[in-house]
Amino acid sequence: MSFTPKNICIIPARSGSKRIPRKNIKEFLGKPIIAYSIEAAIHSQLFDEVMVSTDDEEIAEVAKHYGAKVPFLRSSKNADDYATTVDVLIEVLNEYKSIGKAFDLSCCIYPTAPLVKLENLKEGHQKIKESHFDVVFPVVKFSYPIWRAFKKDKDKFKMLWSEHQQSRSQDLEEAYHDAGQWYWFRPQRLLKHKTLFNDNTSCVVLKETEVQDIDNETDWKLAELKYELL
Repeated sequence: MSFTPKNICIIPARSGSKRIPRKNIKEFLGKPIIAYSIEAAIHSQLFDEVMVSTDDEEIAEVAKHYGAKVPFLRSSKNADDYATTVDVLIEVLNEYKSIGKAFDLSCCIYPTAPLVKLENLKEGHQKIKESHFDVVFPVVKFSYPIWRAFKKDKDKFKMLWSEHQQSRSQDLEEAYHDAGQWYWFRPQRLLKHKTLFNDNTSCVVLKETEVQDIDNETDWKLAELKYELL
């Protein structure tokens, strides 16, 4: 008898947002921004369950309208400014465990990630499925060498790595940062290690046009421009 692995997509969307009010359901080019993450998960056909973890009834209704499940509301403990993504994921996995549901692979997709591309999501799934990695997530290369970075000291600026003051940019090692879109992970290992970043992590490299962190209104406009470009 063949065994079919089960996958769950978890979209964490709490109500509190200081810099952009009601950020997770704010309209983005015609529909709530969370709809893009939900639809990407559903259209990928990678998941047996697509759920939204939220503490907010309005967000829950929007999520269900676009096809996600909201089987329970998030606890107040994990809905404040101090709760981490890992805290939320652990809560969700334990809630499912309490009703006898377990999953082989999970993917956390952020609710404000309209630039998620199905081919990148599928590449991440393929990579974790066919490997021993605990986590696979997307990264993007820094547009300028971080080794030439400065830090502010009162009114003065000092190089963080002064040994690279005379280094040519092309001679410096490339560096990458989290694209802030999704994380494929193995649930049991997350529950054990309680981290999404360890020494058994791999990545999918994205283009700069495929990535936009959204923390303020300028970021929001840039994300809309990139979405239309893509």
